[in-house]
Amino acid sequence: MEDVTNLPFRLIAKRIGGPGLMFTEFVSAMAIHYGAVKTFRKMRIDPLERPLGIQIFGGEPDVMAETARIAEEMGADLVDINMGCWVPKVCKTGSGAALLKDPELAEAIVASVVQAVKVPVTVKVRAGWDFSLFAAPELARRFEGAGAQMLTLHARFAKQGFEGEADWRLIEDLRKAVSVPLIGNGDVKTPEDAVRMLRETGCDGVMVGRAAISNPWALARIRCAMTGETYPPDPTISDRIAVAMEHLRKMVACEADVSSFEEAQETAGFADAELRACRALRGQIPLYIKGEFGASQIRDRLTRCSTVSEYEDILLSLSLALTLR
Repeated sequence: MEDVTNLPFRLIAKRIGGPGLMFTEFVSAMAIHYGAVKTFRKMRIDPLERPLGIQIFGGEPDVMAETARIAEEMGADLVDINMGCWVPKVCKTGSGAALLKDPELAEAIVASVVQAVKVPVTVKVRAGWDFSLFAAPELARRFEGAGAQMLTLHARFAKQGFEGEADWRLIEDLRKAVSVPLIGNGDVKTPEDAVRMLRETGCDGVMVGRAAISNPWALARIRCAMTGETYPPDPTISDRIAVAMEHLRKMVACEADVSSFEEAQETAGFADAELRACRALRGQIPLYIKGEFGASQIRDRLTRCSTVSEYEDILLSLSLALTLR
């Protein structure tokens, strides 16, 4: 969820979807080690989004421990170690899912992080590097022994990326191998998916990723299905556009390093912050209106917007057109 689960997205997801636990974008331990300002900004926490885990990745135990301590100092309620990212630029550094091929190093990293902080340490893994080895049970036992307090399994192998279907039987098998809480992940798109994953695998919770992008209402429905609450009403097109604009304005404020869009407008660097925010959300804003009549016709226009006003004019025109239909 790189470039997705930033602070503006999380605040909206928490307010509308009410998830029990959220995580930051993953944070490069090596970048933190070398003082990268942009990476430090990924670790900012707002009290409204708690409980929150800061997710870190890296291939060196001492550097991971250092970053975990910084995450704790910045207010993380837990530190999550990413051993599931399959993207080549991450794996070629020996980080992410590449650690699935080196159980001793993976265990050493978990142990080092556990010893470095007082908050709980959790680990997210994939089933293994490729289909030749279901590595998760051995790794999970190692991590539990090293002090990890929760595990999350994305039920695909690293080599799959997001291709094919997640094999939830792998979650069921891993549930039998460890005693710490286990979170299932992979292809949970609907409330029914979440309930079925819990029933079929015995996992203790469900992680939702891609299905929540620009759709916090999906999180709300999934949560209600799991808790037995009444489903909230479906959002109207006006609701979707209002939240899309809220997301955009929060993103501008985040880029300007202030607390509100109005404050951002008063800063000397507003134009640059606005442009960065608008570019960052070009792929996400169109998803807020996906499926609405006429949405496909304005998608290209939305992906070229460079100001908040441009986005607003296009979206409000769509809303008006739909109202008059």
